[in-house]
Amino acid sequence: MSTPNPSIATSKCILVTGATSGIGRALALKFKELPSKPRVIAVGRRQNRLDELAGQGLETVQLDVQRSAEQLKNDLGIIVERYPDLDTVVLNAGIQHQFDFTQPESVDLNKVAEELNINYTSVLTTVLALMPHFQKLAAQGRECFFVGISSGLSMVPAAWVPNYAATKAAVHSLLMALRAQLADSKIHVVEVMPPLVESELHDPYGTTEALSKTWMTLEEFTKLTLDGLLTGDDDVPVGMSAAVFQKFEAGKSQMAIHLMKNHKAGKSY
Repeated sequence: MSTPNPSIATSKCILVTGATSGIGRALALKFKELPSKPRVIAVGRRQNRLDELAGQGLETVQLDVQRSAEQLKNDLGIIVERYPDLDTVVLNAGIQHQFDFTQPESVDLNKVAEELNINYTSVLTTVLALMPHFQKLAAQGRECFFVGISSGLSMVPAAWVPNYAATKAAVHSLLMALRAQLADSKIHVVEVMPPLVESELHDPYGTTEALSKTWMTLEEFTKLTLDGLLTGDDDVPVGMSAAVFQKFEAGKSQMAIHLMKNHKAGKSY
């Protein structure tokens, strides 16, 4: 009988960023129901929503990933001290802005930078901040997990949210590279690629009602995502993202691992 793939089914403590709404909130609440009964830490900015999650049995920490890299690393260090069993992080915090780059005078570069910082830089900062802790646990035989929430738009961009798509493409590439660097270790890198999902993400632009006619419900998305995470899949493309992944992306992660092994061996690509 084959050995099951390592999965979050064994996680003892799961931290979820961007947990006060949408995908992050739904996953955090479902993680609490896992048979392994992990501690679940919901992280977000809005204290009133964190209080509501605390009332449902989750640990909560108010944290803004927009803080400087050093401040964010310090905050995460405090979390590790408080929760030494932390072995899984779900990198979910994100925002989305619409831009028309053919109308440069309409582009707010501060919003561009904000989107880049929250969607990509904070993800990398969190990985770097938690890596020493995960390496310590892995040396003790513990399985650890970085679970990144990217997007179907990481593979094919939607031109009305061009910077958002670019940040998610960066996360997609980062997770593949990180997986290659951590190959054959007990630190696992998982990427979840949502389709258009029920969310507050679109509220600022007044598109929620129109998009609600075609999006995947949060309930369905959460179920499919949890199934993939518990199976131990490295890649969890959901809904329409699955077809795009199979057509354009399947096999790329293994190629990245192969390239890394050749690099370490001093071979050409």
